[in-house]
Amino acid sequence: MVEHSTRQPGPDNRILTATSALDTPFLAVDEQVLDANIARMSAFAAASGLRLRPHAKTHKSLILGQRQLDSGATGLTVATIAESETFAAQGFSDLFIAYPLWLTENKAARLRAVMARARVLLAVDSVAGAQQLASLLPGSSVLVEVDSGHHRTGVVPELAGEVGAAAVGAGLQVLGAFTFPGHSYRPGGGPGDAAGQESRALFVAGESLRSRQITPVICSGGSTPSAGATDSTVLTEIRPGVYVFNDAQQVELGVATMADVALTAVGTVVHSSDARAVVDVGSKILGADQPAWISGGGRLPDEPEARITALSEHHATIDFPGGSRHPAVGERVRIAPNHVCTAVNLADTLVVVGADDVVTHWPVDARGANT
Repeated sequence: MVEHSTRQPGPDNRILTATSALDTPFLAVDEQVLDANIARMSAFAAASGLRLRPHAKTHKSLILGQRQLDSGATGLTVATIAESETFAAQGFSDLFIAYPLWLTENKAARLRAVMARARVLLAVDSVAGAQQLASLLPGSSVLVEVDSGHHRTGVVPELAGEVGAAAVGAGLQVLGAFTFPGHSYRPGGGPGDAAGQESRALFVAGESLRSRQITPVICSGGSTPSAGATDSTVLTEIRPGVYVFNDAQQVELGVATMADVALTAVGTVVHSSDARAVVDVGSKILGADQPAWISGGGRLPDEPEARITALSEHHATIDFPGGSRHPAVGERVRIAPNHVCTAVNLADTLVVVGADDVVTHWPVDARGANT
């Protein structure tokens, strides 16, 4: 199980003090919390005998990717060819594009250029996809994606061997199987249930591959919510992403505390009346994700009873229930996004506050790298 901080944030916040000269809104990162999150997941993976291949789509940052490698990660997971181009161009040498691609001549040419710089592991989840990939990039190393309950991509685990055999027959190197337990984003027992289904799916997939004389060297899974319940008797690696920053979803799922949230949006109260305030932080900063089970458009770490009841492009409406502190016009507040990955992809830079309260700016290098 991944342990989390018991420290409680307070309204007298060093992030707001250190960044008081900056115009709002912006995304701020507490470097101390960030580094603690990286170290905690790395320690968990090492203690569990798991390789850690974090998903860089969360941070899209060369600086952060290097910190993850320096802390023990064996490589990075990316979402797109464009993200792989960004990281490979700066010397990242072990990348996994964790989604099945349908290659065109142009995409294949881009991947060849990346493969000249880095080891790139690809994904297949159909016979047709494997044959298309092999026709354009023969000899590529792949994992077969199986569906463990999220019902997005991936074949049923029993068919992993069929897809793997087709991939081998077409000239690809099949190294094992992977899944994404995205249904871990569900309150209650979601994370634990998803981890159990992940383990069963990858076990069945491994047996299916072996039945076709394919040895699954890699069995890969893991989301941030389910990582702490990973079955290391089946899985060989995990690919969590959100853990570097955490967000309001992780807090409401109970897999992180608000003290573990390293990234927040900083905004200014522009309107205040009764028990309600409006701040200059909207969906173009926070992102628009708001699953049905979550309690609003984000959470205020320093005001735990407050709720964001409306989110427009440039403003958030915050309700403060009776008895909680009500900020005045001109006051600054911090908001933890519901889904940090989408928030980061909206920013050019992250404002980072170090242990000595010195403020630096880190570029979001792979922002918009969606192809």
